[in-house]
Amino acid sequence: MVSALLVMVGLGLVLGALLGYASIKFRVEGDPLVDKIDAILPQTQCGQCGYPGCRPYAAAIAKGEADINQCPPGGEAGVRALADLLGVEPKPLNTAHGVPKPKSVAVIDENLCIGCTLCIQACPVDAILGAAKQMHTVIASECTGCELCVAPCPVDCITMVPIPETVSNWKWRYPVFEIKAVS
Repeated sequence: MVSALLVMVGLGLVLGALLGYASIKFRVEGDPLVDKIDAILPQTQCGQCGYPGCRPYAAAIAKGEADINQCPPGGEAGVRALADLLGVEPKPLNTAHGVPKPKSVAVIDENLCIGCTLCIQACPVDAILGAAKQMHTVIASECTGCELCVAPCPVDCITMVPIPETVSNWKWRYPVFEIKAVS
Protein backbone atom coordinates (compact mmCIF):
# COMPACT_ATOMS: atom_id res chain seq x y z
CA MET A 1 0.00 0.00 0.00
CA VAL A 2 2.77 2.43 0.93
CA SER A 3 4.72 1.55 -2.22
CA ALA A 4 1.67 2.35 -4.40
CA LEU A 5 1.31 5.69 -2.64
CA LEU A 6 5.00 6.48 -3.17
CA VAL A 7 4.72 5.56 -6.87
CA MET A 8 1.72 7.88 -7.28
CA VAL A 9 3.49 10.76 -5.49
CA GLY A 10 6.63 10.21 -7.59
CA LEU A 11 4.58 10.10 -10.79
CA GLY A 12 2.78 13.29 -9.77
CA LEU A 13 6.08 15.08 -9.10
CA VAL A 14 7.56 13.99 -12.44
CA LEU A 15 4.46 15.02 -14.41
CA GLY A 16 4.27 18.33 -12.50
CA ALA A 17 7.90 19.06 -13.31
CA LEU A 18 7.29 18.22 -16.99
CA LEU A 19 4.27 20.52 -17.13
CA GLY A 20 6.22 23.31 -15.43
CA TYR A 21 9.07 22.95 -17.93
CA ALA A 22 6.63 22.85 -20.88
CA SER A 23 4.86 26.01 -19.67
CA ILE A 24 8.18 27.86 -19.64
CA LYS A 25 9.61 26.38 -22.84
CA PHE A 26 6.48 26.73 -24.97
CA ARG A 27 5.11 29.98 -23.53
CA VAL A 28 3.25 32.02 -26.13
CA GLU A 29 4.02 35.73 -26.02
CA GLY A 30 1.38 38.31 -26.89
CA ASP A 31 1.11 39.45 -30.49
CA PRO A 32 3.84 42.07 -30.99
CA LEU A 33 1.81 43.72 -33.77
CA VAL A 34 -1.07 44.33 -31.35
CA ASP A 35 1.41 45.92 -28.91
CA LYS A 36 2.77 48.23 -31.63
CA ILE A 37 -0.72 49.24 -32.79
CA ASP A 38 -1.84 49.81 -29.18
CA ALA A 39 1.20 52.04 -28.59
CA ILE A 40 0.06 54.32 -31.45
CA LEU A 41 -3.53 54.62 -30.21
CA PRO A 42 -4.26 57.53 -27.80
CA GLN A 43 -5.33 55.35 -24.82
CA THR A 44 -8.49 57.32 -24.14
CA GLN A 45 -10.56 54.11 -23.76
CA CYS A 46 -13.51 56.12 -25.12
CA GLY A 47 -15.14 53.41 -27.23
CA GLN A 48 -15.82 55.78 -30.16
CA CYS A 49 -14.19 53.24 -32.50
CA GLY A 50 -16.86 50.68 -31.64
CA TYR A 51 -14.62 48.65 -29.33
CA PRO A 52 -14.57 48.83 -25.51
CA GLY A 53 -11.04 50.24 -25.40
CA CYS A 54 -7.82 50.84 -27.31
CA ARG A 55 -6.38 47.32 -26.78
CA PRO A 56 -9.43 45.49 -28.24
CA TYR A 57 -9.42 47.93 -31.18
CA ALA A 58 -5.71 47.24 -31.71
CA ALA A 59 -6.38 43.48 -31.68
CA ALA A 60 -9.18 43.92 -34.23
CA ILE A 61 -6.91 45.96 -36.52
CA ALA A 62 -4.19 43.30 -36.27
CA LYS A 63 -6.70 40.57 -37.20
CA GLY A 64 -8.03 42.65 -40.11
CA GLU A 65 -11.48 42.95 -38.51
CA ALA A 66 -11.35 46.75 -38.11
CA ASP A 67 -10.16 49.61 -40.27
CA ILE A 68 -7.35 51.96 -39.24
CA ASN A 69 -9.51 55.10 -39.49
CA GLN A 70 -12.01 54.56 -36.65
CA CYS A 71 -10.26 56.51 -33.85
CA PRO A 72 -11.29 60.19 -33.63
CA PRO A 73 -9.01 60.99 -30.65
CA GLY A 74 -6.04 59.69 -32.66
CA GLY A 75 -7.00 61.94 -35.58
CA GLU A 76 -5.36 61.98 -39.00
CA ALA A 77 -1.89 61.67 -37.44
CA GLY A 78 -2.93 58.40 -35.78
CA VAL A 79 -4.34 57.06 -39.05
CA ARG A 80 -1.06 57.95 -40.83
CA ALA A 81 1.03 56.27 -38.12
CA LEU A 82 -1.11 53.11 -38.28
CA ALA A 83 -0.90 53.09 -42.08
CA ASP A 84 2.90 53.37 -41.93
CA LEU A 85 3.12 50.57 -39.38
CA LEU A 86 0.89 48.24 -41.37
CA GLY A 87 2.23 49.21 -44.81
CA VAL A 88 -1.14 50.34 -46.17
CA GLU A 89 -2.39 53.60 -47.64
CA PRO A 90 -3.75 56.13 -45.13
CA LYS A 91 -7.48 56.81 -45.30
CA PRO A 92 -9.47 59.82 -44.20
CA LEU A 93 -10.86 59.57 -40.68
CA ASN A 94 -14.26 57.83 -40.64
CA THR A 95 -16.56 60.53 -39.26
CA ALA A 96 -19.23 57.93 -38.47
CA HIS A 97 -17.22 57.30 -35.29
CA GLY A 98 -16.85 60.99 -34.42
CA VAL A 99 -14.67 63.94 -35.29
CA PRO A 100 -11.29 64.84 -33.82
CA LYS A 101 -11.41 67.31 -30.94
CA PRO A 102 -8.70 68.97 -28.88
CA LYS A 103 -7.54 66.95 -25.87
CA SER A 104 -9.70 67.86 -22.92
CA VAL A 105 -10.36 66.96 -19.30
CA ALA A 106 -13.64 66.59 -17.43
CA VAL A 107 -14.45 69.19 -14.79
CA ILE A 108 -17.26 68.76 -12.29
CA ASP A 109 -19.08 71.81 -10.94
CA GLU A 110 -19.04 70.70 -7.31
CA ASN A 111 -21.84 73.14 -6.39
CA LEU A 112 -24.23 71.34 -8.75
CA CYS A 113 -23.08 67.74 -8.13
CA ILE A 114 -25.69 65.67 -6.28
CA GLY A 115 -23.44 62.64 -5.68
CA CYS A 116 -25.40 60.18 -7.82
CA THR A 117 -22.20 58.19 -8.77
CA LEU A 118 -23.34 57.70 -12.37
CA CYS A 119 -20.21 59.45 -13.65
CA ILE A 120 -18.00 57.21 -11.49
CA GLN A 121 -19.65 54.13 -12.96
CA ALA A 122 -19.19 55.45 -16.52
CA CYS A 123 -15.50 56.38 -16.20
CA PRO A 124 -13.35 53.68 -17.85
CA VAL A 125 -10.13 54.77 -16.10
CA ASP A 126 -11.42 55.53 -12.56
CA ALA A 127 -10.50 59.21 -12.79
CA ILE A 128 -13.51 60.38 -10.75
CA LEU A 129 -13.58 60.30 -6.97
CA GLY A 130 -16.58 60.63 -4.72
CA ALA A 131 -19.16 58.79 -2.69
CA ALA A 132 -22.92 58.45 -2.86
CA LYS A 133 -24.69 61.68 -1.91
CA GLN A 134 -21.32 63.49 -1.73
CA MET A 135 -19.72 65.77 -4.28
CA HIS A 136 -17.42 64.20 -6.86
CA THR A 137 -14.19 65.45 -8.36
CA VAL A 138 -12.02 64.51 -11.33
CA ILE A 139 -8.36 63.54 -11.02
CA ALA A 140 -7.18 65.62 -13.97
CA SER A 141 -3.94 63.70 -14.44
CA GLU A 142 -5.90 60.44 -14.84
CA CYS A 143 -8.72 61.78 -17.06
CA THR A 144 -8.36 60.75 -20.71
CA GLY A 145 -11.05 63.11 -22.00
CA CYS A 146 -13.26 60.30 -23.31
CA GLU A 147 -16.48 62.20 -22.43
CA LEU A 148 -18.22 59.01 -21.23
CA CYS A 149 -19.08 60.68 -17.91
CA VAL A 150 -20.95 63.61 -19.48
CA ALA A 151 -24.06 61.84 -20.79
CA PRO A 152 -25.09 59.95 -17.61
CA CYS A 153 -24.94 63.07 -15.40
CA PRO A 154 -28.57 63.97 -14.55
CA VAL A 155 -27.76 67.55 -13.50
CA ASP A 156 -25.31 68.43 -16.31
CA CYS A 157 -22.56 69.44 -13.89
CA ILE A 158 -19.73 67.95 -16.00
CA THR A 159 -18.05 69.95 -18.73
CA MET A 160 -15.10 69.11 -20.93
CA VAL A 161 -12.37 71.74 -20.76
CA PRO A 162 -9.71 71.73 -23.49
CA ILE A 163 -6.16 71.28 -22.23
CA PRO A 164 -3.89 74.01 -23.55
CA GLU A 165 -0.76 72.64 -25.21
CA THR A 166 2.32 73.53 -23.18
CA VAL A 167 5.93 72.44 -23.23
CA SER A 168 5.28 69.98 -20.39
CA ASN A 169 2.38 68.12 -22.09
CA TRP A 170 3.35 68.44 -25.75
CA LYS A 171 4.53 65.35 -27.62
CA TRP A 172 5.06 64.22 -31.20
CA ARG A 173 1.81 63.05 -32.71
CA TYR A 174 3.44 61.41 -35.68
CA PRO A 175 6.90 59.89 -35.92
CA VAL A 176 9.02 62.20 -38.06
CA PHE A 177 11.69 59.66 -38.85
CA GLU A 178 12.86 56.26 -37.81
CA ILE A 179 16.46 55.17 -37.50
CA LYS A 180 17.02 51.63 -38.73
CA ALA A 181 20.18 49.62 -38.34
CA VAL A 182 21.90 48.76 -41.61
CA SER A 183 22.87 45.13 -41.78
